[in-house]
Amino acid sequence: MSILENTISSGSAAYHANRDGMLGLIDRMRALEERTRTASAAAKDRFHKRGQLLPRERVALVLDPGAPFIELSTLAGYMFDVPDADKSVPGGGVIGGIGFVSGIRCMVSASDSGIDAGALQPYGLDKTIRVQELALENKLPYVQLVESAGANLLRYRVEDFVRGGNIFRNLARLSAAGLPVVTVTHGSSTAGGAYQTGLSDYIVMVRGRTRAFLAGPPLLKAATGEIATEEELGGAEMHTQVSGLGDYLAEDDRDALRIAREIMAALQWERPGKAAREFKPPRYDRDELLGIMPMDHKRSVDMKQVIARIVDDSDFTEMAPNYGPATVCGHARIEGQAIGIITNNGPLDPAGANKATHFIQACCQTRTPILYLNNTTGYMVGKAYEEAGMIKHGSKMIQAVTSATVPQITIYCGASFGAGNYGMCGRGFHPRFCFSWPNAKTAVMGGEQAAETMAIVTEAAAARRGKPIEKDKLDAMKAQIIGVFDGQMDVFSTSARVLDDGVIDPRDTRAVLSEVLAICREGDARTPQRMQFSVARP
Repeated sequence: MSILENTISSGSAAYHANRDGMLGLIDRMRALEERTRTASAAAKDRFHKRGQLLPRERVALVLDPGAPFIELSTLAGYMFDVPDADKSVPGGGVIGGIGFVSGIRCMVSASDSGIDAGALQPYGLDKTIRVQELALENKLPYVQLVESAGANLLRYRVEDFVRGGNIFRNLARLSAAGLPVVTVTHGSSTAGGAYQTGLSDYIVMVRGRTRAFLAGPPLLKAATGEIATEEELGGAEMHTQVSGLGDYLAEDDRDALRIAREIMAALQWERPGKAAREFKPPRYDRDELLGIMPMDHKRSVDMKQVIARIVDDSDFTEMAPNYGPATVCGHARIEGQAIGIITNNGPLDPAGANKATHFIQACCQTRTPILYLNNTTGYMVGKAYEEAGMIKHGSKMIQAVTSATVPQITIYCGASFGAGNYGMCGRGFHPRFCFSWPNAKTAVMGGEQAAETMAIVTEAAAARRGKPIEKDKLDAMKAQIIGVFDGQMDVFSTSARVLDDGVIDPRDTRAVLSEVLAICREGDARTPQRMQFSVARP
């Protein structure tokens, strides 16, 4: 056993400053999530008057009560719908997450039709594609609750139309991979959205509410002169009795969700049980994670203190602790599940990169998932480091990350700058899951470094031309660069762009990791033969 010792002074001023800063960021995150829920719930009277459930009521009813549910990308689209921080409603118009439906772990995606009638919001496309990719990679059945006004034509962009095809391609890929797609079409499913329904394996429609057509009555009349009511053109009864698009006719939302759960219950699908694993909880209080990370990423942190509060019994077997010591690599368990951990107590140097490469390859040899706890300002620069082969060893680490054959999970805990983001399996390297802590910052470099770099370049260019530099203009340029960088590096900007799978409270890290490790293990255990499914057809 290699028990990590506690070195955190929970009574210090620095600890309390860190804790207060983290709690403030968590409060901001929770307030934005609550704003989205409130905006959707504002439609409650309208929904209930017409006999419908609100989107989150639908999600709650389709999920198994009391079972874990990991909601994804709750800040998607923040500040992109409106540029007012006090009015922006994040979420992308989509509720997405991983939970249990009739004992089967599924990806659940629901149109948030309480907001703008379910029209796709900025970055809602990216969020939908991401949850579909997660379902494919982790071999999860896909349950979608559809009610959408489709694209907002006032915000039409041709790139969204073209990229939107990925949604339909992914639905086809899910089905082809043996992953059942179960759809409840609660309301409108028009134009391209009609294929969201059509490309499903099991389709539940609601009498008097479902609408699925390629062209609604206004467009139909404009295009062909034909006049038809919505019900005649694409109602639930027509589609379940005439066209054959719908498989099940429900009387209302509750009945539709009941049918969806019965479909899942009838699947011949392995239902994961709670593995009988013996483990001891960490020896130190998870609440202390609030005070470990400084708000200033330039201040040093001992990331072993983070590890000590998320792994079983605070037991961490470190590999080569005296070689490249700023790069920490080692083995641990989370609720009995083996995991390799790579994190940073400083920049990545040649020795640290070399050690990480070796460790990644060793984890792949033993089929051990890898957790990257990002806290680095990047790879070291300078004459000595170039001579020591920083580019060569850094490239080997990046190649090892890219070629890894085991699930890789990334959590941005602090800074994730420059190529260090790549070497530590940043979002661009397709980790199986990628989450952020509220204080995390991601950028090619710090704003001050970027500003100073451009100032040096600008001064050199002026000197070559023999022209003087006006200090006021140079200072203004530096201030602008710092503003641009600082305005994009925090999680409220990166998560808004779906550059992670969501922001988590540090105190929830162990619970989230336990679930995603189980998801990865179950997904990787499924072979194509075991993924076959069947259901009693009507």
